[in-house]
Amino acid sequence: MTTQDPISRRWLLGALLAGAATPIALPAKAEAPRRSLRPHLRPGHPRAGGAGHADVPTPDELIARANLGGEVGFVLADAHTGKVLDSHLPDAAMPIASMTKVFTTLYALDQLGADHRFTTRVVTTGPVQGGVVQGDLILVGGGDPTLDSDDLADMAAAIAAKGVRAVTGRFLYDASAITHFAAMDPSQPPQAGYNPGLSGLNLNFNRVHFEWTRTGKGYRVQMDARGQRIQPAAPDITMTVVDRDAPLYTHSASDGHESWTVARRLLSRHGNRWLPVRDPGAYAASVFHEIAAAYSIRLPQPGPARAPTNPITLVSHESDKLSAILRVMLYYSTNLTAELVGLAATTKIEGAPPATLAQSAAQMGAWIKSRYNVSAHFADHSGLAHGTRVTAADLVSVLYQASPGGMLRSLLKNIYLLDDRGRLIKNTPLSVQAKTGTLNYVSGLTGYLSGPDGQELIFAILTSNMARREKVLDSSVERPRGVPSWTRHARQLQQNLIESWAVMYPHN
Repeated sequence: MTTQDPISRRWLLGALLAGAATPIALPAKAEAPRRSLRPHLRPGHPRAGGAGHADVPTPDELIARANLGGEVGFVLADAHTGKVLDSHLPDAAMPIASMTKVFTTLYALDQLGADHRFTTRVVTTGPVQGGVVQGDLILVGGGDPTLDSDDLADMAAAIAAKGVRAVTGRFLYDASAITHFAAMDPSQPPQAGYNPGLSGLNLNFNRVHFEWTRTGKGYRVQMDARGQRIQPAAPDITMTVVDRDAPLYTHSASDGHESWTVARRLLSRHGNRWLPVRDPGAYAASVFHEIAAAYSIRLPQPGPARAPTNPITLVSHESDKLSAILRVMLYYSTNLTAELVGLAATTKIEGAPPATLAQSAAQMGAWIKSRYNVSAHFADHSGLAHGTRVTAADLVSVLYQASPGGMLRSLLKNIYLLDDRGRLIKNTPLSVQAKTGTLNYVSGLTGYLSGPDGQELIFAILTSNMARREKVLDSSVERPRGVPSWTRHARQLQQNLIESWAVMYPHN
């Protein structure tokens, strides 16, 4: 079924510019209406008969037209008072996907502070004499989710500038600041770049760049750890092209080495993609080894170890402030960043790294309950895992309570208006800051809405079809057939609901 847009965006934009209410669109292109119309308010609608308000379809009609199956839950509230203005299944606990990152943001800001910075260090167990470290040299991770190859190059350059050229001992790496997880969600396809491993030492969002070029009857492949300025090799990660129909990718790991295979039929003449890294500490150390050699620093092959209690710091690198990291995380919905900042927050509370993501998520849930009196269940910090369940009412309650004096709204992504052809409408007085959430057969949106007449609203829209989702959980395909169409219709519903609210509630 093709979703028809029941409200003419052209008419609504005109109403907005005339000082009335306004439509809003999601970033993804919405389907254009088949005809331009001013819809009629249905009998029995709570706003029916109200003077000075445009007629709009009821939420039930919009939900029926979307034909998503499963469940749809939403809540709309006054941002000043918290009063609920409209709702449908407000207390239905549903998966929220990446909207989990809203809770993680609040949790990390509270425990770590907006000005917190993650520090990566190179330390030694002895002094430098004649350009040689008298002892071991250790790369120590501090849980930085944003460390990249260019940062490692800057650290190597700083070491070289100190005259260091060799070590008498070992080259080690310490990734113990965060427990090592080979993947955030083991049920995901092995090649899913959004599902890498985690540790206290991370690099390039724990992804390796895979590039292939057809050469005669075979392929030349390259695995590297490219940054913006440099392109070092990833010597401990290999790729083999194999003649087979399935699986598309396989992965194995042993002693810091990772081996990939890919089905030949999947490869074009030339292409590239990012693949997840399962042992981030070993990956970062091997790449640093390559970079150090380029600066004429001779190091032994790396090995894992715990840094001593009081080492000598040779150089260090600090990340951006946590607030800046969270803004980028919310914009790109970066799973790795969400998990690492959530794990860091739990480590701050418990005094040691949590052993599992579920343990850390439970600690976040306990904090949410204590701070906001909301009983949500979290399986992780990113929303990738299957077990997270939250209600639309709880989402709106947390956003309402977090508003006074908080920075959450300033960190959320702006959602812009689109016209009938899916083009950006410039200079609109409507302002929306929100977080999306998307999994296979799960889609949602939650955030803040400001209108031209000063109305301030908070909303949460949750949609899911768990019966259809269960059928694709074990799929090796990253976007199973049927999912894109369902997601497009879910986003259309979200857009239509927000458009209807903008008309129904021009003042509050």
